[in-house]
Amino acid sequence: MAEASAIFQTTLIPTFSQNPSQYTLKIHPHHSFLPSISKRSNCFHRIRCSVSTATSGSGSAVEATVPWGCDSDSLENASALQDWLSKCGLPPQKMAIQKVDVGERGLVALKNIRKGEKLLFVPPSLFITADSEWSRQEAGQVLKKYNVPDWPFLATYLISEAGLVSSSRWSNYISALPRQPYSLLYWTRSELDRYLEASQIRQRAIERINDVTGTYNDMRDRIFSKYPDLFPEEVFNMESFRWSFGILFSRLVRLPSMDGRVALVPWADMLNHSCEIETFLDYDRSSQGVVFTTDRAYQPGEQVFISYGKKSNGELLLSYGFVPREGTNPSDSAELPLSLKKSDKCYKEKMEALKKHGLSTTQCFPLQITGWPLELMAYAYLVVSPPSMNDQFDEMAAAASNKNPSKKDTQYPEIEEDALQFILDTCEASISKYSKFLQASGSMDLDVTNPKLLNRKLFLKQLAVDLCTSERRILFRAQYILRRRLRDIRSGELRALTIFNGFRKLFK
Repeated sequence: MAEASAIFQTTLIPTFSQNPSQYTLKIHPHHSFLPSISKRSNCFHRIRCSVSTATSGSGSAVEATVPWGCDSDSLENASALQDWLSKCGLPPQKMAIQKVDVGERGLVALKNIRKGEKLLFVPPSLFITADSEWSRQEAGQVLKKYNVPDWPFLATYLISEAGLVSSSRWSNYISALPRQPYSLLYWTRSELDRYLEASQIRQRAIERINDVTGTYNDMRDRIFSKYPDLFPEEVFNMESFRWSFGILFSRLVRLPSMDGRVALVPWADMLNHSCEIETFLDYDRSSQGVVFTTDRAYQPGEQVFISYGKKSNGELLLSYGFVPREGTNPSDSAELPLSLKKSDKCYKEKMEALKKHGLSTTQCFPLQITGWPLELMAYAYLVVSPPSMNDQFDEMAAAASNKNPSKKDTQYPEIEEDALQFILDTCEASISKYSKFLQASGSMDLDVTNPKLLNRKLFLKQLAVDLCTSERRILFRAQYILRRRLRDIRSGELRALTIFNGFRKLFK
């Protein structure tokens, strides 16, 4: 969608430290010099900024937005952005920002575009990276002194520049960013519980929200509160921090040819995702700009797409706020949680084996239409294995963690049926949850007294229905395969028993 740029080739979900002392330097050298701040700065516009977000109390949505940016489908600032980019060195483009069917707004071809053609050529001077110059240099020097990692560093930079409004070099870019980025960061806890109860993506969303909240609290307690002149609370608050992280999650790009550096790349981040496209953004050393190479031709008026990476529908909803149509995403998967029962006679020994190899007593594994990972089968073997196999617990746990590649496809025929039945039972329990939600989704009580809130609820519910439908489809496929496999095993055992009984009668 238009509000998403790629985090390519790798999953860029940062692990935030809950302890400020654990911050480590990633790019910036240590600065021992820090300018003294003797008076309160008046550079920031005095504002109150808040967004619809997850709350720890009732979990209700707050009807408010940050004071910068634009509506997600607005073109009001598009021409100003294009003019500014051109003046700053962006070469003439074969695409323009327009309203589109997929993504609300996106880049549309103005001319014929050939397959294999390089497009964009955004120069490094238009990137926002951890090395970008701050309009308020003192603020940047403070963050460098505290060795703040790239993600919170960039999040704070974005808020600092947005708070300066037209005084910032990036004002035209920020004006074209959405006031409320699409992502699960903006779902309340009650909405996550209500609409995504069946999906494992709910827990990942909660973890992400907690990570962002914990990171803001670290920054506030360790830095912002000590330098209120540079980081006034009316600008640098939880709401604006969630906005900036929403922008980063949906638009930050990792550039493989720049040693994996992460950057916001204006203009390039207006490209939408298609599951049918494999091309991605990268830095081109010959042209010295960010480009992508088309893997299909486009006619004038057609929307031009890139790939945000091989992500499941749940991952796309988590970071970008959209769900592809059912069956269109070859990378789609549904996470299946497998759990070790506390009633297991060898619970302690199995738990220790799992812990040794970095696994927990409840572990999620991705199922795809084409099958499931070998690690899932190894975990299931461990769960159902009897005490007599205790000398193989460590081997099973290692195979489940993919840390024993030489025996990755370890098999235990004597407990294969039990392992498959365990996976099938877990799969059918998950299907039941999805079916319960989908059956109830048509009769959910929505607040019709507030039309704007009603539109939000309907939109979120539709996203949840689309996600749950696609994930249940994968689980149905796994259920079918598991049932057939168990039927074959059991019918084979029955045939073997029949033959054995026939021999017994013969010899009698």
